[in-house]
Amino acid sequence: MARPDLPRPTEDELIARYFAPLAGAGGLGLRDDAALLTPSPGHDLVLTTDAVVAGVHYFPDDPPASIACKALGVNLSDLAAKGAEPRGFLLTLALSDEWDESWLAEFCTGLSEAAALASCPLLGGDTVRAAGPTLLGITALGEVPSGTMVRRSTAQVGDRLLVSGSIGDAALGLRLRQKPAASWGEALSFPARTALVDRYLHPQPRLALAPALRAHARAAMDVSDGLVGDLAKMMRSADLSAEINVEAVPLSDAARAALAVKPDLLDTALTGGDDYEILCAADPEQVPALQEAAVRAGVPLTVIGTVTEGSVPPVFRAADGAMRGFRAGSFSHF
Repeated sequence: MARPDLPRPTEDELIARYFAPLAGAGGLGLRDDAALLTPSPGHDLVLTTDAVVAGVHYFPDDPPASIACKALGVNLSDLAAKGAEPRGFLLTLALSDEWDESWLAEFCTGLSEAAALASCPLLGGDTVRAAGPTLLGITALGEVPSGTMVRRSTAQVGDRLLVSGSIGDAALGLRLRQKPAASWGEALSFPARTALVDRYLHPQPRLALAPALRAHARAAMDVSDGLVGDLAKMMRSADLSAEINVEAVPLSDAARAALAVKPDLLDTALTGGDDYEILCAADPEQVPALQEAAVRAGVPLTVIGTVTEGSVPPVFRAADGAMRGFRAGSFSHF
């Protein structure tokens, strides 16, 4: 909490103290009313925006640096899925009445580290007082060689479906982060619990996959609201369906340990969201090159299914071939 006997900095003082040091060249030192960005010759701009709200997307007592990592990471994940390289971002920070300078300093430290890691500098934004919980809105800007952005809706019948990394860690980590923590967590090792919670707190946008997606993928999107629901969105946009082998969906060792304790957590893993992995479709002939490029990038892609004709929801099949249903397809705000 802010100390009542100390005056809070003005907006201009906040910008100069905390945000101007994060600004890239296009941000003009955050001393103007707008940023200036020139795309590289022969490139298209790719823009995306997402907001995270206290009590909805993160816990108000999450570490401020982790909140910053998530706020920027969810936007960088969208750029990665489009095959885009980051150029910079705009930040709208609506602070609740409970903020203090120590929170803001830690937040900016985390934001600076995440931005530097992604080569995505701050270009501008706005800082205001919120009437309710703190809200962080980021607009990320990236670029791709002209005409090469990987779209969501361009999958074709027969394409193989692949997903990066591992699915379900963050959703399970959220269960452990809640109070009281899920009881099944007591049966996990400390490293397993830590790994799951870390995936919830710190999204890992798969920017390293951008060149591979541009070169070899037919369609792509990031998995933010759960694999089941996001795959359904992708297939609806193409007016197609899919068949998925549940056993093929990649799970981390920590997630497998949780499922060994409580098998019905598979529903949570496949529908819970916050994965920020890449779901993509590729011509079968392109799959070997795509997977090889992904391995070189340090982010493996696993084949989990095939695009099929029809407009019914994707079918998920268990090892015995039986269809597997889910109580809910994905996280929903409404």
